[in-house]
Amino acid sequence: MSFRFEKPKTAQDYIDIVLKCIGLAILVTYFVFFFISFGRFTKGVPTDFDLALYLFSGAGNPNPWIRSLSLILFILSISFVVRLILKFFAKFLKKGGAVLNLLASLIKYAAVIVLIFLVLDVFGVNSTALLVSAGVVSLVIGLGAQSLISDVIAGLFIVFENVFDIGDIIVVDGFRGTVKEIGVRTTQIVDWAGNIKVVNNSDIRALVNMTSELSTSFIEISIEYGESIERVENIIKKNLDRIKEAVPDIIDGPYYKGVSALGESGVSLAFVATCKETVRFQVERDVRRQLKLIFDENDIGIPFPQVTVNQPKSFVSATNKEKRAASEFVEEQKESSRDLPASPNEIK
Repeated sequence: MSFRFEKPKTAQDYIDIVLKCIGLAILVTYFVFFFISFGRFTKGVPTDFDLALYLFSGAGNPNPWIRSLSLILFILSISFVVRLILKFFAKFLKKGGAVLNLLASLIKYAAVIVLIFLVLDVFGVNSTALLVSAGVVSLVIGLGAQSLISDVIAGLFIVFENVFDIGDIIVVDGFRGTVKEIGVRTTQIVDWAGNIKVVNNSDIRALVNMTSELSTSFIEISIEYGESIERVENIIKKNLDRIKEAVPDIIDGPYYKGVSALGESGVSLAFVATCKETVRFQVERDVRRQLKLIFDENDIGIPFPQVTVNQPKSFVSATNKEKRAASEFVEEQKESSRDLPASPNEIK
């Protein structure tokens, strides 16, 4: 339940707004009468209506229907306000937000259970005997609701063991998305297209938390076979810092990992960099752009399907000095990025 108003788009939106306004009007009216009754109690002149409406008085013989209605409105209102406060603070907590959201869900269910027993007590039902009977009934129901209990227990373990939190990017059964909500029974994950996957907590047995540690961006770019590897590597060496400055989301790197493949039409060069998972794909796109600009500036050809109808171009050869510098650079890069994978298949 939420009182956040948005511009209506459909007939159902108008109906929802009307119902919210009616509910808000009922609550405002109730609390006006509630405080009026409180004022009469403090003056010592309460009416029968006040006896039934004012919940904190055990005097007289209050009308059970009015007392029950007062209980329903009061407890649900308090529950709603408490849950609203918890969810508000949960938005500002990266770690711990899931605990507050889970607590809000528990309060919702607890309020309904307490309300049922209080209303029954108003009508003279023995709550103690009912609790004993409920214990037997719950045992019977529990045998047939094992999956529900498993979901609740799994949800508690997820939150208190900090397996993942709201806002984390995780992969569950091949579905990659951001954790939107961790409930008592289910977890909601939303992907980049806005699709929401709802998973029972007990069904989350194998997952990958992509935001618990820094992620590795892997970038490949090809050059033509006729290009001198040593010349290209020296140009890369001179421009790695430039790429780092142009892509501020890179935390460590970029590093040149060497030749990753000899393709049909070109030689593939590999680069890696570490960054946050939330910007990994953008970092890969930005690094490719910077490499293309650098290659264009230095007349380094990138292969593409074509038919040659003229004399093949002449490629610039590397000097002996460039060859020695390139070899030193490659060894230096290997040592600097020894702990980083050289391809996605090596990423653990």
